[in-house]
Amino acid sequence: MPIVLEPIAHVRGGRMDVADDAWGAVEARIELDAIRFGPEALAGLSDFSHLLVVYHFHLADPRRIETSARHPRNNPAWPKVGIFAQRGKNRPNGLGVSVCEILGVDGTTIHVRGLDAVDGTPVLDLKPHMKGFEPRGEVREPAWATELMGGYW
Repeated sequence: MPIVLEPIAHVRGGRMDVADDAWGAVEARIELDAIRFGPEALAGLSDFSHLLVVYHFHLADPRRIETSARHPRNNPAWPKVGIFAQRGKNRPNGLGVSVCEILGVDGTTIHVRGLDAVDGTPVLDLKPHMKGFEPRGEVREPAWATELMGGYW
C-alpha cells in the first residue's frame, strides 16, 4: 500500500550542495508551509534546545538507490554493511533523520544549527528532542561508524 506524504516545511539557507562532513556550524531555517500551519503549530518549541527533523533526500539519484550491502561512503577500508546498517542518502524511501540545535523560533520559521540537509530539502515531520526518548543503557556501534562520524559535525 503506497504512503503519500506532503512536506510540512522546507529547509532554507545553509548549504546549497550536498557534502559529507562539517555540518556542525551550518545554520539554516526550517520554514513551515504557512498556508497549512500558523505560528501556533510551533508554540512551546523554543523551550527545547534541540529538534528532531525527518526529511526527504530529494536530490538523491533514484538510479543509485541501494537495497543490499555496500561499503559506507564507498570506502573499501570499512566493511560492506546493509543499507539498513548505515545512514547513507541512497535509501529505498529516501528518508533522513537529524537532530539539530534550535537557535530560535520566529512565527512559522525555526532557526537551527547543525541540520545536515541542504537548501530546499522537504521536511516531513518535526519533533522536539527529549532525553526520555534516548536509548536506555549502553549504546554500541562498530569502529567504522565512529571513524565515519569523526568529521561529520
